[in-house]
Amino acid sequence: STIGVEFATRSIQVDGKTIKAQIWDTDGEERYRAITAAYYRGAMGALLVYDIAKHLTYENVERWLRELRDHADQNIVIMLVGNKSDLRHLIAVTTEEATAFAERNGLSFIETSALDSTNVDMAFQNIFTEIYRIVSQKQIRDPPEGDTIRPQNFEPIDVKPTMNTDSVRKQCCQ
Repeated sequence: STIGVEFATRSIQVDGKTIKAQIWDTDGEERYRAITAAYYRGAMGALLVYDIAKHLTYENVERWLRELRDHADQNIVIMLVGNKSDLRHLIAVTTEEATAFAERNGLSFIETSALDSTNVDMAFQNIFTEIYRIVSQKQIRDPPEGDTIRPQNFEPIDVKPTMNTDSVRKQCCQ
């Protein structure tokens, strides 16, 4: 159980590169809502986790999703996570219900068990891979200053003005 905000780092391999991520666990409790809004800024990914055995935790996901969409970057990668899959005999939220919600809202979805580690690594691997893919594509589209890709063999094109610019200037400035 989390009290307030917990912080961890995790390294994972994506496309042969080591990606180091900072993970902030904000618990999702109402009493911490004011401080969690500050953590949305700069976040590149979010896991919205609910307890599959407690429907109330699932009902809160919609509000947290709205908070993310209101305060986080528009390109944030969001994954819906149904936790405690080891308690399937106590299920209150079906896989079908959560999958439908995820599809309606453009989220990825996975069920995990923190108790027996089922799909926990897979959840992180999936979200890190998606974030890496988006960041890599953005860097190709918008390279940083000085890192622009230039063609190797190019011929300059001499563009001549179609009208005499001196006569245009003289007309407007008299």
